[in-house]
Amino acid sequence: MSFWNRLFGRRSKADIRPQRLDYLNEGLALERQGDFDAALTSYRLALRDHPTDLRVLQNIAIAYSKTRQHDEAIRYYRKALEIDPTLGGAHYGLAFLLLKRGDTPNAVLHLEEFLARPPRGPDGQKWVEHATQTLESLKEAEEL
Repeated sequence: MSFWNRLFGRRSKADIRPQRLDYLNEGLALERQGDFDAALTSYRLALRDHPTDLRVLQNIAIAYSKTRQHDEAIRYYRKALEIDPTLGGAHYGLAFLLLKRGDTPNAVLHLEEFLARPPRGPDGQKWVEHATQTLESLKEAEEL
């Protein structure tokens, strides 16, 4: 672009680039409003742009869980774990979905994986306590 065009605010076609929307944050905002179907659409668009983004994959799984589409949620948690097998949030979410499905042995495995690398911080502590209590009660029921 020439000096004069910049000075007067004119742009050439080469200078105009379409902006990508931040679909992940849009999905999060829609989810906070309770519009899970629209949030899923935004998350799918974000996934199209970034197919291995773990935040997007986990948010899709969470939104599917909230809409009671558990099979889809499980699929996305597993997809996230294929990329990063140490992903605690995916192990945690998957464990509780598998429990709902009645797959206790695999749920136990995922709870143990979650607890092997627990999240840090005050918020993480409540998830660790919940996972620990659940795991203990599952093991006690197994002994009966």
